[in-house]
Amino acid sequence: MRELQLSWNKAGDSGVKHLSSLLEDPNCKLEKLHLVNCSIGEEGFRALASALRSNPSHMRELQLSGNKAGDSGVKHLSSLLEDPNCKLEKLHLYNCSIGEEGFRALASALRSNPSHMRELQLSENKAGDSGVKHLSSLLEDPNCKLEKLFLYNCSIGEEGFRALASALRSNPSHMRELQLSGNKAGDSGVKHLSSLLEDPNCKLEKLDLHDCSIGEEGFRALASALRSNPSHMRELQLSENKAGDSGVKHLSSLLEDPNCKLEKLDLQRCSITDEGFRALASALRSKPSALRELWLYRNHPGPSAQQLLSELEKHPNCKRLQILGP
Repeated sequence: MRELQLSWNKAGDSGVKHLSSLLEDPNCKLEKLHLVNCSIGEEGFRALASALRSNPSHMRELQLSGNKAGDSGVKHLSSLLEDPNCKLEKLHLYNCSIGEEGFRALASALRSNPSHMRELQLSENKAGDSGVKHLSSLLEDPNCKLEKLFLYNCSIGEEGFRALASALRSNPSHMRELQLSGNKAGDSGVKHLSSLLEDPNCKLEKLDLHDCSIGEEGFRALASALRSNPSHMRELQLSENKAGDSGVKHLSSLLEDPNCKLEKLDLQRCSITDEGFRALASALRSKPSALRELWLYRNHPGPSAQQLLSELEKHPNCKRLQILGP
């Protein structure tokens, strides 16, 4: 047995305790365990952590999202993560009622044993700026090899974005996917993040900033940073921000850069009118485009802009482009 999928059941703490008796068996070679939404609380997390500390070297993926770990449950799990024999690569704790203290414990444990973790899903928790600052102390560790970090809806503001950007500038080359949607970055937070994106050592491929209170100045900063270092970004999620036509014009200057390799761009609900649509169309016609998906639902084009977009998909420089919306 290498993979066990038991998500969406009512295991509860008592069920997980029974399962833990398997995990601590030295002959158990389980590598992937999924227990999403299984009504597990602190006692279940304590039992799991204790069992895996007895037999830590095989487990590679642990999915525990949608349970009620709380800070105390995460502290038990952290005692596993800091074990030098723990080789866990993926940890999902989405919506697990984790606050600042839980983030502090996770960051401290992973700083003790940072080189294996590749994917960390911590979305829908109450990190706040202080929790993210603890996590940033891990990210700046040169031994940290994290490639995917998910922190959407984590109550992060400008200070948290500043801390993340600063940490990743210290150690930028491993991160490939950063999901930060539903936080309150604002233009100032995005400007801090842009200082990371323009670093030539930054290899980020996917960036999600959906619903992050970004306006024209934030779009200007993003576009400028990505023009400085355009060749890695493949997917940019910017929906439900206040780009407006002026913000989209800044972004269009990125799209016309011959080194831009962007394949998916999401601009849904971004207050774009005819002027912004014309700028996008002009940029995409100017060179053979790498773009494959352009999401434009819930904007405000007039009939002339809709005609322009229809013609754009037939343009020789946009042969593989699919326009979704408006």
